[in-house]
Amino acid sequence: MSSPSSSAFFVICLLHSAIAITCGALMMFYMMEIYTFGHGIETAKKLLGSTPHDQLLIRTSDSFSGLLLFAIGFLLLMVSFVKDREFQSFFAKGCTVLHVFMALWRCYFERRVEDLAWDWLRQTVGDVVLAASWVFFLVFSWREKYD
Repeated sequence: MSSPSSSAFFVICLLHSAIAITCGALMMFYMMEIYTFGHGIETAKKLLGSTPHDQLLIRTSDSFSGLLLFAIGFLLLMVSFVKDREFQSFFAKGCTVLHVFMALWRCYFERRVEDLAWDWLRQTVGDVVLAASWVFFLVFSWREKYD
């Protein structure tokens, strides 16, 4: 029988995996729609470039970013089946640090981009929520270990 913290790790990994796979697929195949939905039509047109060369570079970059996110989602799916508590704790700490650094990057750099300045706060909150899910797992597993 698996421990409750092992089940929590599995569920958190599956949720993060589903988010990463979905976002990655959307980035690869529906970038214009995602930009329009997230930023509005005018900003989406600016973000997609003004010349054909810029548009090609931006679409290629978005496709590779989406592919990377898609691969990370599958990695999370594979990691969700690991039962080793030490690894789960190590992985959760690493994911927490990654999400915190992403939130800091958004605070310090993304808010300076004029077309994205209004959007950084919403995305930073998302990063903090994702980090908090790993922190809750760490607290839950720590409590289970020492109770």
